[in-house]
Amino acid sequence: MFLLSPDVEVYLACGVTDMRKSFDGLSAIVTEQLDLELLSGALFVFCNRRKDRLKILHWDGSGLVVYAKRLERGTFSWPHSDAASLRYTEFELRSLLHGIDFSDVRERKWFRKSHRGDDLR
Repeated sequence: MFLLSPDVEVYLACGVTDMRKSFDGLSAIVTEQLDLELLSGALFVFCNRRKDRLKILHWDGSGLVVYAKRLERGTFSWPHSDAASLRYTEFELRSLLHGIDFSDVRERKWFRKSHRGDDLR
């Protein structure tokens, strides 16, 4: 598993992505369909139709990196949304990669001190 900072921004591309796409194809989705900044350092996560493969596109400061994961059995709990993308936390991404289903989970509001100023979650 690659190292992730708790402050990393994570965006899931809702819907289905053709997993034959690599750097250029995934980059085009980020900039044209999701309307997000490719070189921001965020992680952009894509899933195939069968929900058994993921790709993560990431700018590491010197170039683009594509991470891929293929499940031998089972599927990822990919969220359903009408939005083009969903914002996830680093914890939610790790949970998704490890098979946790967040569809029936809700986060309770509680105080969390952060350096970004969003203290109430």
